[in-house]
Amino acid sequence: MSLITSLITVAAEAEHTVNELPMSPYAYAAIAVAGFVIFGIVTWSYRDVANRHSDKVSQGHDDHHTPGH
Repeated sequence: MSLITSLITVAAEAEHTVNELPMSPYAYAAIAVAGFVIFGIVTWSYRDVANRHSDKVSQGHDDHHTPGH
């Protein structure tokens, strides 16, 4: 037998090992979507933070940043 024939025979007789996932692929997708939703909520919670404290910032500064001057 030639080397190629031997390799084909060995490859055909070898067991095919399948590593099964511990969860369904849809479960992995659901976990990813839930993570992105949580991160989106955290990001959304920081909206308008600079304007919440604008009164504290304006107390120590001149009014040269106000529009119309």
